[in-house]
Amino acid sequence: MNAVRVAVQRLPHCYQLPTYAHTGDAGLDLYAANTRTLTIAAATFERIPTGIALGLPAGYMAFVQPRSGLAMRHGISVLNTPGLIDSGYRGEIVVLLINHSQQAFTVERGHRIAQLVVLPVPTVHLLEVEALDGTERQDGGFGSSGV
Repeated sequence: MNAVRVAVQRLPHCYQLPTYAHTGDAGLDLYAANTRTLTIAAATFERIPTGIALGLPAGYMAFVQPRSGLAMRHGISVLNTPGLIDSGYRGEIVVLLINHSQQAFTVERGHRIAQLVVLPVPTVHLLEVEALDGTERQDGGFGSSGV
């Protein structure tokens, strides 16, 4: 697969540009660019700046995803996961971190707080129809596949 070039702007308070932790990783680590220590109280959320803005090309989008280590060790996740970044957005990437634990969590400048996954996305042209083709599942929704 060919690499996609994505323009990235380092804002004045940027700590570090996103990086891959390992070869073959799908997500780039996003770093906290807060200029002061932030504490996320139990059962609350905070906006964490990353200090970067992206210039995603048309036909691409990005998801901001939680880091599994933060979720497992500290109960920290991304509130609106996945956070969708459209190709037309040019503002700072800000991560909404939520603390699902019973203890406060401290975010220091430079902490890896989330992952950024860039994906191609097709333009969809909706075609209105009177009825949809049948499937085995039909309208079976929540819990339709069992426990």
